[in-house]
Amino acid sequence: MKRIGIDVGGTNTDAVLLDGGRIVAAVKTATTEDVLSGVRQALRDVTAAAGQRGVQAVMIGTTHFVNAVVQRRELSRVGAIRLAMPVAASLPPFCDWPEDLAAIARGAVHMVEGGHDYDGRPIMPLDECGVAQAARALRAAGIDCVTISAIFSPLDPSMEIRAGEIVRQEHPEASITLSHQLGRIGLLERENVALMNASLAPLARKTIRAFEAALQEAGLSAALFVTQNDGTVVRAELAERFPVLSFASGPTNSMRGAAFLTGLKDALVVDVGGTTSDVGALRAGFPREANAVVEVGGVRTLFRMPDLLSIGLGGGSIITTDPLAIGPRSVGFRLLEQARVFGGPVLTTTDVAVAAGKLTLGDAFRVADIPARLRDEVLALAGRMLEEAVDRMKTEAAELPLLAVGGGAFIVPDRLAGCSAVLRPAHAHVANAVGAAIAQVSGEADQVFQGLSRIEAMAEAERIARANAVTSGAAAESLALVDIEDLPLAYMPGGALRVRARVVGEVAA
Repeated sequence: MKRIGIDVGGTNTDAVLLDGGRIVAAVKTATTEDVLSGVRQALRDVTAAAGQRGVQAVMIGTTHFVNAVVQRRELSRVGAIRLAMPVAASLPPFCDWPEDLAAIARGAVHMVEGGHDYDGRPIMPLDECGVAQAARALRAAGIDCVTISAIFSPLDPSMEIRAGEIVRQEHPEASITLSHQLGRIGLLERENVALMNASLAPLARKTIRAFEAALQEAGLSAALFVTQNDGTVVRAELAERFPVLSFASGPTNSMRGAAFLTGLKDALVVDVGGTTSDVGALRAGFPREANAVVEVGGVRTLFRMPDLLSIGLGGGSIITTDPLAIGPRSVGFRLLEQARVFGGPVLTTTDVAVAAGKLTLGDAFRVADIPARLRDEVLALAGRMLEEAVDRMKTEAAELPLLAVGGGAFIVPDRLAGCSAVLRPAHAHVANAVGAAIAQVSGEADQVFQGLSRIEAMAEAERIARANAVTSGAAAESLALVDIEDLPLAYMPGGALRVRARVVGEVAA
């Protein structure tokens, strides 16, 4: 099966064409300010190098959505409907957001009766009239992006689902996000994910349509998939509904690509881009998942995200000498204009690497005046920064191999404390695009079951996960269970059991 994988980073947009397990072509182009032009160029370049015949799927990973949150741009006003009265009025939606971000995304807040207690009992019956009034008010105010969140809805989503039906009746044009579809138990963190998702809805629609147009321009009739935070993909129409699920897809693509290129399933990975180095851990070939709160753009969230540590060290990191420091500022995609090896005025890690003979790029004569002592000090500092990051990501004292990938991997030394070896696989500079191209489709279930035995509950969770995977574009016969865990909930009646199940399979032909 021929696939094209594309990964959009802050500095470069990379693309590869895979035929089975063989890399047929790989290209690297500069990321453009509008992102989409760079994707079009990468598609043109990779199809020009290898042709387009027989390409069955295109997988795209993008930082477009998370950058919109971080940079406070292209976000829409959101109407928040919370089903929690009378017990949750003191901490309304957006209460823990940075004020500059809340001022952009906060459209209106409506609090109505509803929600469940921790043991599954309703706090109050759903106020259907209140939900309808809120929907009419949002429609009158011209707010088309709506979230619905309820206390403990992951235990029982029925009130959110019913409220969504009412909003759809009263406000047919609304784009609706239900919090139980994205987050976990904690109300504020789960609600925050839903609010972010809703604020990105118009941008997601515009971006996915542009990706589809780019495929048509390139003469490709292949299916379009978008990579997710867990290293898998979903069909484009689902990615349009849930853009937050692609927030960390760049680093996870690199980690999956590193596993594919080396054949290692358990290792540490450092992905060095133009601006940051992302350090993570592979377990069974997939990124280790974070189980704690993750901040995105200053907002606390709790949903499916990889366990990553990002530091301001990359190929475009700006070096200051008094005192010596690397980053966190970077020239980013302006490396070809700003770095000294290209005639620019800014001293970067790329300049030091070229001067030290670790990299052949640009005009080495332009950096021949960099003192040897400064070169050594910069490289040593970069090594210490990486050693500290690796140490923070390890969960045991034993040494593990470190897979160094990304366009800035030249900055990684050949030996690092705590690592058994530093491996640099072939095509490491486009590992992110390789990870996108090889991505499989996943399905997940995370819910509470009552009145079922443990075996029955786990079987039902697996069935739900498999159904979700097929909906996302997986071939049913290829699905395999990769993770399942259960947690008895002693405080709930009826032998309640929370089960999380995850399956992975190949893209349906």
